[in-house]
Amino acid sequence: MATILSYVLYLGLLVHIGLSAVVLWRAQRGEEVIDRLMGADLLGTLPLSIVVILAAGERDRIHTHVAVGLAALGLIGPIARAKCVADEQAF
Repeated sequence: MATILSYVLYLGLLVHIGLSAVVLWRAQRGEEVIDRLMGADLLGTLPLSIVVILAAGERDRIHTHVAVGLAALGLIGPIARAKCVADEQAF
């Protein structure tokens, strides 16, 4: 059972790393500002999920604490970017 769980965790880790590459491409090549903003937001969320998967795989609590810190910092970015876009569209 433990080997099945480790295979599933590694598969999930591989999928999230692949998604990070796709999101990075989308953030660079987005046609509109909102596409690039969503890509930048996902670039903050996907590493968070990678850290949580690593915490589950290694059964280490320090990774969970790092993930909570990343989530707290990741909350500020989208709010600031949305305010900048809203201010830009007001003019």
